[in-house]
Amino acid sequence: MYRYLTLICLFVISLSVSAQSDSIHSTANNPTKVSSADSSTLVAPESMLAKAEKLYAAARFSEAASLFEKVIEANGPTFEVYYNLGNAYYKYNELAKAILNYERALRLNPGDSDTRFNLDICQAKTIDKIDPVGVFLVTRWFRSLSNNLNSNGWAVASLILFVLFIASLFAYFFSRLSWLKKTGFYFGIVSLILCILSLFYASSKYNAVVYPNQAILMTPTITVKSSPDQSGTDLFPLHEGTKVTITNEIGSWNEIELQDGNVGWLPASSMEVI
Repeated sequence: MYRYLTLICLFVISLSVSAQSDSIHSTANNPTKVSSADSSTLVAPESMLAKAEKLYAAARFSEAASLFEKVIEANGPTFEVYYNLGNAYYKYNELAKAILNYERALRLNPGDSDTRFNLDICQAKTIDKIDPVGVFLVTRWFRSLSNNLNSNGWAVASLILFVLFIASLFAYFFSRLSWLKKTGFYFGIVSLILCILSLFYASSKYNAVVYPNQAILMTPTITVKSSPDQSGTDLFPLHEGTKVTITNEIGSWNEIELQDGNVGWLPASSMEVI
């Protein structure tokens, strides 16, 4: 009995350490604020960020967006700059680019309600209204739960839950009180299940950042083809700002799938990966 418990513990520890080490390389790690008070910590020149903020305040949104792009190039992607970049693009009616940057911000900080609210506003203004395929309530709840933390947060949660699992094992095996043994037994099972779930969320969030397979259409109007070439049969039109999932790539063409289950081929140049 003890031997099997030891093997289980070692297995969960290895998974936790693996998830945490992976998440350290995520761009969500240690994000930098875009506010003037924190701009001195940026690798990009402080004057560049300060000027972008002043341009945004002066309603010169196109110029502000250009500078925010340069800040990302110089300092690497951060949630806050993506969020401000999305705001700048939205202000001068670049809807597709606003959606793209809000989506990128949510990759790094999926629990931010302001970004999700702004994204919902943008998506309500897109032409294509795609009804997702019916999803079970439990599945929808699990997906919603995963959006509360990024990969780092879920990795930390898995470690905390594992510590609680170990504490429950001690209570079960070494306590002389029957009620405490029962509590440790059931609490241990729940902690272990939640620990494994947290590891799954951490892995999926990390893969979403490092290996993104979703994109935003940037072309005003384009027709989805039945095959990866211009001679393919026209299937249906799509418009800028629509979110698609890339399921395959052949040359300069991507096979895409919509939330309603429809599939087809589009040129890779017509979209930008989130």
